[in-house]
Amino acid sequence: MSEIHRLKSQIISRFSLGGFQIRSEASTFLAQQLQLLDETERKKWITNVANHVQGQCLSLPVVEKQHIELAIKEANNTGLDDTETVFKVISAFEVPSFVYCEEKKKFLLDTKKRSLLAAPDGKSHYIRERYWTLWQKTCRHEKFSRRTTPGMEDPNSGTNLVLRKVENILSTSKMNDVVLLGLLTQLTEGRYYLEDPTGSVPIDISTATYSSGLFCEGCFLLAYGKYRDGVLKVEEIGFPLPELAASSRAFFGTVNSWGGPSKTLLKFSRNLNELEKANVEHSLVFLSDCWLDNPVVIDKLEQLFRGYDDFPPVAIILMGPFAKKNENVYSLKTHFAKLGEILSNCEKLKSQTDLVIVPSIDDPAAANILPRPPIPDVLTGELKKRFHRTILTTNPCRLQYCTQQIVVCRADLVTKLCRNTIHFPKEGLLEEHFARSIINQHTLAPLTPIAFPTHWNYDAVLSLYPLPDLIVIGDPCQGFHITEQECTVMNVGSFPKSKFAFKVYYPSSKAVEDSQIPDEE
Repeated sequence: MSEIHRLKSQIISRFSLGGFQIRSEASTFLAQQLQLLDETERKKWITNVANHVQGQCLSLPVVEKQHIELAIKEANNTGLDDTETVFKVISAFEVPSFVYCEEKKKFLLDTKKRSLLAAPDGKSHYIRERYWTLWQKTCRHEKFSRRTTPGMEDPNSGTNLVLRKVENILSTSKMNDVVLLGLLTQLTEGRYYLEDPTGSVPIDISTATYSSGLFCEGCFLLAYGKYRDGVLKVEEIGFPLPELAASSRAFFGTVNSWGGPSKTLLKFSRNLNELEKANVEHSLVFLSDCWLDNPVVIDKLEQLFRGYDDFPPVAIILMGPFAKKNENVYSLKTHFAKLGEILSNCEKLKSQTDLVIVPSIDDPAAANILPRPPIPDVLTGELKKRFHRTILTTNPCRLQYCTQQIVVCRADLVTKLCRNTIHFPKEGLLEEHFARSIINQHTLAPLTPIAFPTHWNYDAVLSLYPLPDLIVIGDPCQGFHITEQECTVMNVGSFPKSKFAFKVYYPSSKAVEDSQIPDEE
């Protein structure tokens, strides 16, 4: 008797004791899931699954495969509250928006109804909210917050800097040691200004010393210099100072600032934290540029799915574009059906792994602007039918695995920042400068909307404040990963252009693994 048949006999016997008849397909499926476990664990899981099936209150005493799948999922989530989920995909249109209240010194939920068609003041509103977010955290930084008794300041200490607003500077004819936080703009051709809610001032950056980062029009800068004759002569220029996520969250309280069904932030869930630490083998797989119209890419994806069918990850995240050539939009329907056919042969992936589909701006059928809606069901219906755990989501989107917070965005962000920078750094790695740019700016889009179009009313989904645990970018440039301020920034790179390389993230250890599909001999 084979191992599977022996396991099936044990399963049938256990369900019979509870008065249930289990279908052959269901008992085979459960036996396959338990095959790799030792004898003690097998008995434990058979009993556990049987108890959960009994709790489903079936209308007939016949157990189908879907009842077993649900029971396994419930068994894995034992001990969690109703709103605590192991893995959740959060759409861009479900991300909550918060505004900073100066009086209460905290962030409050913005309850205004949002739509893609923003009001005329929508642009100024989201830029102003970005400014106040950066202003409040900069004011709290030790370089600007005065903790000594008035009149007892140490003139040699580095905490005597005063953060100014534009109106303070314009009210005088000259001022030394000016520190200004403002938006870098060109109000007149070839002339840069720093702008804040109180006004704008022309700046001279011809001899300025730059800190590390990619400085673009549309980002916020901290400038130090002297104000003379209506111009701020900048001596040093840098990004707003960074802040750890733990410090930022103190100004949100326990409210769910991340998104999802829970009213409280799951980051603080003890149950999920213990579950996350216990499952050291759990992983998330990320790929970008999944060209389904390319036969070689399809073959490599099939290799990947077959390889992971023995050790299923929590989720496989596929980012677009899903066609190298967009000559016929409806041809994608056939390609997604082919993907579903491949996945339908992977039994363990079907029961244990979520497939997340993140579109690019080149995929149909939406404009070149973020956030972008999911790929239409008319193109992916066959994929969802064959692989039920398919999740169609927006670009960008947010993921929640236990207590881990992950932002996913398929866009040429590294390329965009490099093309629009006013000062390209001569030293340091590109990935370091890119990571510092988005982390210190606390947004995925620290540049002018002309270069990176976004929906004004949904700027909150681009926000990186408080910092997440992982930021995943799908840029065609070379893949990399780097950690800044306890936040990992990872570029997946192009799956076909990188000889079929991809990234694997292990939430328990926050480790990133560079992987590649080998050539078949």
